[in-house]
Amino acid sequence: MARMNIVLPAMGEGVIEATINKWLVKSGSNVNEDEPLVEVATDKVDSEIPAPSGGTLVEIKAAEGSVVKVGEIIAVLEDNKEKQPEEIQKIEKEVERIRETINSVREEKKEETLVSRDMKSRTQSGKFLTPLVRSIAAREGISYDELDRINGSGMDGRITRDDVLRFLEERKTVKPPIQKPAETVTRTVPAEPQAGDEIIEMDRVRKLIADHMVMSKRTSPHVTSFIDADVTRVVNWRNSVKDKFLAAQGQKLTLTPIFIDAAAKALQDFPMINISVDGNNIIKKKNINIGMATALPDGNLIVPVIKNANEKNLTGIAISVNDLAERARANRLRPDEITGGTFTITNFGSYNNLSGTPIINQPQVAILGIGAVRKMPAVVETPDGDVIAIRQIMILSLSYDHRVIDGALAGKFLNRIKDILENYTDSLI
Repeated sequence: MARMNIVLPAMGEGVIEATINKWLVKSGSNVNEDEPLVEVATDKVDSEIPAPSGGTLVEIKAAEGSVVKVGEIIAVLEDNKEKQPEEIQKIEKEVERIRETINSVREEKKEETLVSRDMKSRTQSGKFLTPLVRSIAAREGISYDELDRINGSGMDGRITRDDVLRFLEERKTVKPPIQKPAETVTRTVPAEPQAGDEIIEMDRVRKLIADHMVMSKRTSPHVTSFIDADVTRVVNWRNSVKDKFLAAQGQKLTLTPIFIDAAAKALQDFPMINISVDGNNIIKKKNINIGMATALPDGNLIVPVIKNANEKNLTGIAISVNDLAERARANRLRPDEITGGTFTITNFGSYNNLSGTPIINQPQVAILGIGAVRKMPAVVETPDGDVIAIRQIMILSLSYDHRVIDGALAGKFLNRIKDILENYTDSLI
């Protein structure tokens, strides 16, 4: 008999730990290869970990509710058969993959300390600040004056990581000074439940979404630009080919893949929209990975990502959109399918909304909102003069990070998407 340690596998880009939600089998149970053993939750997605081989689960080391890091042992499996060379090789490859993930996370931690590179190494009073302390201070917005007021517990009064974390905890509990009542002062009234009100606690995913949205607004100065587009040609073309597409591909052709295709082409023309910000550096992304905001049955939101969208034709994008949307609603997405996005599209039109001002999905710098397509009277230019005609009109909105994108660039990018949609032909497939 051979024993095998089951470890928490790599769960996707940037994921270093997961919470054990629920064990699907009990200790002592016989399991088959690839049988789901445990449900785990990360800050990205919930997923299941399967058994690497058949055998008996002899020990569960990670209790439900515990937080486990990638590479840590969560259970022990006893296999009743001798390992074949190919099985051993498979296990060794998995262990090596986990090691690479851990090393990658370590590199990310090193890069994180680079956030402090623009901070001075000493406060005005001369207190020395280590790179780690500067990194935390930069991330949490701690000023030099506040750092000066921290009593360091390190050698020679040096400020340590624990000193900074203690300061942050104390800062949370300090109440702001009370303002004197005045007509010009607007005070925030806490939301207090009244008799008959129902109190609903946010679930884990909703809390994560809330934190991410607040962080985004705090990080990026949001500006939103709007443009309308005449998509009559797109709508008519799609209606003329959707039945043939379904018969040939076994897939529905909605307008969403067309919008993603147009955005991917526009991002190729305007690569400075396909960027992210790291301190004072701009990271120009090589790949165009477009996330599509997808509503879930429980009311929450998830953003699966179509990788290298610019390298796919419309058929490939449509297949990816349908597959990701279906598995998102069934909670069967893999962690790596919701990470790595460089630009996001959200469709307000799904609920017949005209437009909206979406919040940027950090660390991206822009997000495109798609409004409902409506039949409207519009002025159409013809060789014989202007006429009023019924056209299919929609509103596009682009929220962007004004730190790195100015109105001119945003306007050109929006206008490019409008141009692509208004002149869309089947030759683009």
